[in-house]
Amino acid sequence: MKMTMIEPIETEKSLRRPEVGAAGSAPVSGGKPVMDVRELRAGYGSGDVLHGISLAVPERSVTAIIGPSGCGKSTFIRCLNRMHEVAPGAECRGQVLLGGRDIFAMDAVELRREVGMVFQKPNPFPTMSIYKNVAAGLTLNGVRDKAVVRGRVEESLRGAALWDEVKDRLDGPATGLSGGQQQRLCIARALAVEPKILLLDEPCSALDPSATARVEELIHALRKRLSIVIVTHNMQQAARVSQRTAFFLMGELVEYDDTRKIFTNPSDKRTEDYVTGRFG
Repeated sequence: MKMTMIEPIETEKSLRRPEVGAAGSAPVSGGKPVMDVRELRAGYGSGDVLHGISLAVPERSVTAIIGPSGCGKSTFIRCLNRMHEVAPGAECRGQVLLGGRDIFAMDAVELRREVGMVFQKPNPFPTMSIYKNVAAGLTLNGVRDKAVVRGRVEESLRGAALWDEVKDRLDGPATGLSGGQQQRLCIARALAVEPKILLLDEPCSALDPSATARVEELIHALRKRLSIVIVTHNMQQAARVSQRTAFFLMGELVEYDDTRKIFTNPSDKRTEDYVTGRFG
C-alpha cells in the first residue's frame, strides 16, 4: 500500500513577526542624513562581499542592520569607519559621505573620532584602569588638560549609565567589571571623543538578558544626542531599539525602511520570509 506524506501546514501562529516596541514605532527625524552611503562595494581580493549598497543614516536615530550570517552586515558596518580596509587584501569602493565629506579622503584617526565603534565582545584595554580606558581616546587625540579629561570621563561614564557603579573604583582594573559593565565601558570610551555616529556590531551577543536590557536602555537614551547603527542577529532586538531597519541578503540591500514597516508590512517577499522565520 502506497503511503502519502502529509506536509505540515504553516499557520499565522507558526510564523510570528517580532513585536515592534516603542522605539520602532517612533518617527524618524526629518533632518538631513548624518551619513550617506552610495554604491558601496567591499570585499577581499577579487571577490566582493557587498554589492553596491546605498542608504542614508538619519540623524539622532537608530538604524538596525539585519540579515542571515554571511550576508555582509559586519563588513558593511566596518566600512563606515574604515576598519574594513585594515584587513589584508581588503578593498572598498564607492562613496560614504559624512557631513558632505567622503570618508575615504579623511584621515582615519579624525574619522574614527566622529564615527565610534563598539565590537561584538567587550574589549577594554586589559592593562589600563577603568578611568584610563575611557580617557584613552582623549589622550590619543591630544587632550592634555587633566580637568577636561576628568570631566569628559565622568560625563561619558554617566552617558553609558555606568558612573554610579564604578565611581568609587575608577583606578581599578577594567577587567574586574562584569561582561555587561565592560561593554558599557567600551561604549563610554567611544562616547568620550564625542562622535556623531556610534557603530555597534552585535553588542549584546556575548551578554546575558539582564545586561542586554541595560545596553538596550542605553541605546534608547543615546539616540537623543547622536546616530546609532547597530548590527544584530536578534530581530526582536532590532524591532525594540531601532527606527529604521535594513535587510541584507548575500551582500545586497534587499529593503530599507521604517522598522515598523519592515516587520509588519515589508515590500519584498524575501524580507517577509526572513522576519517570519522561513529562513535564516
